[in-house]
Amino acid sequence: MMDRMIAQRLIDNYILEDLTWGDITTDLLIAKGAKAKGYLYAKADGIIAGIDVFLMVFNAFDKDIEHVKYFKDGDAVKKGDLILETYGELNSCLKAERVALNLMQRMSGIATYVRMLKDIISETKAQLTDTRKTMPGLRYFDKYAVLVGGGINHRYNLSDGILIKDNHIKAVGGIKNALTMIKNSVSHTKKIEIEVETIHELKEALKYGADIIMLDNMTIGMMKEAVEITDGKAILEASGNINEDNILQVAKTGVDIISVGAITHSVKALDISYDL
Repeated sequence: MMDRMIAQRLIDNYILEDLTWGDITTDLLIAKGAKAKGYLYAKADGIIAGIDVFLMVFNAFDKDIEHVKYFKDGDAVKKGDLILETYGELNSCLKAERVALNLMQRMSGIATYVRMLKDIISETKAQLTDTRKTMPGLRYFDKYAVLVGGGINHRYNLSDGILIKDNHIKAVGGIKNALTMIKNSVSHTKKIEIEVETIHELKEALKYGADIIMLDNMTIGMMKEAVEITDGKAILEASGNINEDNILQVAKTGVDIISVGAITHSVKALDISYDL
């Protein structure tokens, strides 16, 4: 579920970036009061995400704009499908279209890639999650798109959850120290995740009470061994260089969660056009 207040604040900033001093071209060419119909088309197959975000951008310019939706977030579209129709102020539509399209194309690209990966591992228990490897300023919409595609969200930001990474471990002198220090300081309501790279580190993390253990760049064989050793005593998250070519192998090891940074940091936008 998207919080519209948060979304609108972000959208207002994106509009400010694009129209700092107005739209010189549109203001000189298009008379106030002129109306137009707009048609939003898919130019490639994929999963749609961000229809309401698209309309929120348009509403920022024309609160009375009319629309007809033919699809909803999470729906699969084919090349040529009409997704949405709008009717409103031509001046406003011309100012809104680029920001609206930028957001929707990126969000739909994320949802499309997530759905593809989810389909690959659908016969396993593993869940697909995102990371903090998002475009600055776009994390809220990136993570919403992951949900639309069928994935789950990892921590939203650094204040949202505890994840002890390799540099934290080095800084405090090891896994034992890191986990002991955190456990002595944090509320009992917080789960503690720690990153490990070897089976020895996994055993140490289990010994000192990690709730979630990230298996960082482990081989398939190491992941299988980690699942056997852990035996349900902690949630196991596989991470590192996972893509459509190897994600099924990873999922079949029995890990609980698979995190893939590429679903947000290397996403290919879905081709969508808006024609007046």
